[in-house]
Amino acid sequence: MRVALGQFIVSAQWEENLAIASGMIAQARSGGAKLLVLPEGILARDPADPDHVLRTAQKLDGPFVSGLLAVTQDITVAFCVNVPDGAGRFHNTLVVMRDGAILTCYRKLHLYDAFAMQESRLIAPGHDLPPVLDIGGVRIGFMTCYDVRFPEIARHLALSGAEAIVVPAAWLRGPGKERHWEIMLAARALENTCYVLGAGECGPQNIGNSMVIDPLGVVVVAQGARPGLIMTTLDQSHVQEVRRILPVLENRRFAAPVLRDDL
Repeated sequence: MRVALGQFIVSAQWEENLAIASGMIAQARSGGAKLLVLPEGILARDPADPDHVLRTAQKLDGPFVSGLLAVTQDITVAFCVNVPDGAGRFHNTLVVMRDGAILTCYRKLHLYDAFAMQESRLIAPGHDLPPVLDIGGVRIGFMTCYDVRFPEIARHLALSGAEAIVVPAAWLRGPGKERHWEIMLAARALENTCYVLGAGECGPQNIGNSMVIDPLGVVVVAQGARPGLIMTTLDQSHVQEVRRILPVLENRRFAAPVLRDDL
């Protein structure tokens, strides 16, 4: 299956971001992609005003998501937006859509209360494990940004049949952070013998560095720090062959992870 990853600098104005994302959808479709992954938090962002993401949050039937629904014919698109929770915070919500319909949503489980950041001040955590969907005959799982540091989610997805895992992100800059990003994506791919597709927001605050990792932990394609769109093909036969020669899912001695509900 042909896939695309798009990264751009998210504006403070949702209308500008809608136009950019719509253009990337058209570009990915024209390149034959059946799946496009866009970054986390693409509705609106202002690095100088952390609370901007809360003030600009929209419901799923708001104009931003509705605008993208209108241009998703013949292509599945995954991205994250801020959706009000009705109690003064918002849910960081991963949305998957196709042909004018929302296929599924996932509320980010792990909030980035680390490296002097505190996402929980503005964001309410989700309480459900992410789904696995059949997209173009390929089983795709989903997680969001900081989730990638927690191998239990990826293992859950792999045991649920995922052949690839999608990771929209807004990975903050900092010492060694580009290396953390690549290591985490590669680890999740290698330990679960699946593809991992990480799409990162780029610009002054976040690193970009969108990339696709294969089931042996090899970087197949990467974008770097500049805005743009990259494409590659997911090969299910490669997943099957890797799982034959490296049967870590069969050889494991631990049961499937269980989600804590006390947080």
